[in-house]
Parts: sequence; structure tokens; C-alpha cells
Amino acid sequence: MSRTVLALGRPSEKQQLFLKARTKHVGFGGARGGGKSWAIRDKAKRLCLRYGGIKLLIVRRTYPELMNNHIMPLQSELPTVVAQFNKTEKLFRFCNGSTIRFGYCNRDRDLDQYQGAEYDVIFLDEATQLGETWIKKITACLRGANGFPKRIYYTCNPGGASHAYFKRLFIDRRYEAGENPDDYTFIQSLVTDNKALMEAQPDYIRQLEALPPKLRDAWLYGRWDIFDGQFFEEFRETPDLALCEKAGITSEQAFEQRRFTHVIRPFEIPRGWNIMRSYDFGYNKPFSLGYWAIDYDGILYRIAEVYGCTQTPDEGLKWTPDEQFRYFAEIERQHPLLKGRKITDSVADPAIWDGSRGESIAETANRYGIYFSPGDNERLAGWMQVHYRLQFDENGYPRMYFFDTCKAAIRTLPLMTYSQTKPEDLDTSREDHCPDEIRYTCMSRPIKPSAAKREARPLVSFDPLG
Repeated sequence: MSRTVLALGRPSEKQQLFLKARTKHVGFGGARGGGKSWAIRDKAKRLCLRYGGIKLLIVRRTYPELMNNHIMPLQSELPTVVAQFNKTEKLFRFCNGSTIRFGYCNRDRDLDQYQGAEYDVIFLDEATQLGETWIKKITACLRGANGFPKRIYYTCNPGGASHAYFKRLFIDRRYEAGENPDDYTFIQSLVTDNKALMEAQPDYIRQLEALPPKLRDAWLYGRWDIFDGQFFEEFRETPDLALCEKAGITSEQAFEQRRFTHVIRPFEIPRGWNIMRSYDFGYNKPFSLGYWAIDYDGILYRIAEVYGCTQTPDEGLKWTPDEQFRYFAEIERQHPLLKGRKITDSVADPAIWDGSRGESIAETANRYGIYFSPGDNERLAGWMQVHYRLQFDENGYPRMYFFDTCKAAIRTLPLMTYSQTKPEDLDTSREDHCPDEIRYTCMSRPIKPSAAKREARPLVSFDPLG
């Protein structure tokens, strides 16, 4: 009789603790790159191979994430004589009758797929990205008449919609009525515990170290208590005095050299630089239009902007889309930094292409000779790009500047704070329209976190309105 040998791999020390945990609720992770998805797949395979007929569920926020992180890896790890994947049912069926089903939850209606379902083991991967209500409704499916112990495994990082919920359970260990402290185990796993990742991608730690301090502490060191206060803490309207002192220069020298600050005096834009625009639409809220110059090194300079309230200052009237784009077209013909310049790129919120109520905002813009491409609206990746641009390199130079005439951006960036419901995102209830279109600009030209050394080019200052 032939026998199939299935290699399960060698877990790290922290992954072994996860695999051996026996409480009803097991949390694993606490930082980026700790080998969480691998641990889920390995635990699921071991359970299915050992206990015939059990039913497992693995959940992530979206089905593409399930495909990339679990389904495709399992297809390569499991011989078809051991388990076969049914694409229609979204499950692996093992030869002994055990199953692993895959579910997602990105909106309330996605919960319908769990109604009436029963599972012996549930895995919630990147659980902090799911809402607390969703989590409780999904885990209510943990039931069944067989004698197999029912367990829920969570992988989680600081941040996300249910950050506070998991911090209370696993970090603070504050339990409410009906929650038994003995039912909860948490295994902290950092990127340094993932030896396979360290060997395959040794620069991953450097990428995490380059993050802003709060995100670095959360994603590299697994700290759960740092999401508060200013979102763009790197932003400096005036040169950072401590950094100036360390570099042996005065604040005025730093300002002239464009070091340790993001706000600079306007200068004449060289003809060889590209000009682009970015736009966040607003009708019953402010709109924001930014104009950018891009130098030969890819450094962004916000050289002009139009920031509109829902009312014009003198007439008290709403700025309709027609009024906005008529004014934008006039600005581009008359502004000393823009007139006679070709705008080579233009990005905007993808929502402006919605024509369900008639002419879309993008179509209105087209009538005035203003054409946009849809901006990449991935929020967390976009904020990372903004953070990367704001970082100072070892000589004190950022990769994004703001002319001191761009008052709206300079005023609103420091106002942004962390969201209370999704802590690695910013609070969208604040005046986030400039940051949004800045994010579209940065996502159109993504960069890596560490900045190389650069020497400042002397540029002649001038009055852009003079």
C-alpha cells in the first residue's frame, strides 16, 4: 500500500506556542511579519489530518486576501490525494471528511454567508481589520454536537477597526460579564521571530524602522498603546530646532537650505520639471486642488492650491462643479507658476467618475479642459507614502515640500489625528480634504521608505503673486 508523506514545516518558537495553545480563544501576533498566516495554515492542516470530519473556517476581510494568503499556498502544500479544493464551495475537503471553508467580511451583508453555519474551529486572520460586531456574529458559529473542543484563533496587529476590543481582551486582560479570563491566551510574535522572513527579506526590518514613530512602535515592536495624537507627527512648518542644533546650523540657515522643514519660500520652477495636479471633490464640504512641481530627483513641491469652502467668501453661494472648474481653468491660465506650463499628470478621487445622478464630476471637468486619472484610493498604503515623503533623510532633507503660500495644506496637515475606530488610519471626521489629494499624489509616484543623501540645489526665491 502506498503512503503519502505530508511535510508540515518547522515552526518558530512562537509559532510552536500558538500550535500548542489549548484555550478557547488564542491570540497570535502583535506586530507585522510574525509568521501569522503560516501558523494558521499549519494549525488548520494538523487539525484536519488528525481529526476526521471536523469543520474549520478561515476568515479574512476580502476573498482576494484569502486567495493570496491561504488558498493558493494550501493548494501547493496539500497533495490532491490528501485534500482537494472546491472553488464553488470555497473549501478544502480532506480525504478523512474534514473541511476548511473560507469566508470574508468586508461589509454587513457579507455576514449572511455565516447564518446557520456551524464550525468546530474558527480562524480570524488579521482580526483587528474586522469590526467587533462582525467578529461576534462570526464566532457565534462556533458550535456543534460532536465532542471536539471548540476554539477560536485570532491573528492581530495593533491598529484596525477592533484594536480596542483585542487590546482589552489580550493585552489589558479586562474582562466583562460572560468572559472567563482562563479562556484567553495571547502569544506575542515579532518580525524577528520569523526566521524564514528574515532570511528571505532581510531589509524588511529596515522598512519597518523607517516608519513614523507610532507606526514603527506598533508594527515593529507590537505596542498597543501608542495610537493617539497627531497623525503626521513628522510635519514641520519651521525647522526642527533640535535637529538644527545637532547639525550645527541655525534655524534660518536650515530654512534657506530647505533642511529639517517642509515649508519653504516659493522659487521659479525650472522648465524641465513636470507639473501635476491632484483633486479631492467637495460640494457640501470643502474641495481641495493641489498643484505640484516634480524635480529631477522625484521630489514633490506643492507650489499652488485652491481650497474651497461650500460657500464663496463674498456671495455666500455654493461652489457648483461648474464654478469650481471654471475657476480652476482660469487659475491655470493666470497663475505665474502655472501659465504657459503643460500639466503632465492629474489625479483625483475615483468617486468623481460616478455618473449615477447625471453628468459626473469628471465629465464636468473635461468640459473645461481639465482631465484627471483615477487616484489610487488605498488608504493605508497611501498614508505610508505620505509618511515616507515627509521623512527627513540623514542630511535633513524630506521628499515633499510645501510653498509657504499653500496655506490650506500647511494648516490642515497638523490637525489630522488618529482614528479611534481604525487607529492606523486618520480621523475622517476632521478636515481631511488636503491630505486626501496629497495622498493621491504620493500614490501616483510611490517611493521606498529610506531617503538617500541629497545636496540642495540653490534656487532663486520670488513672489509667486508678484
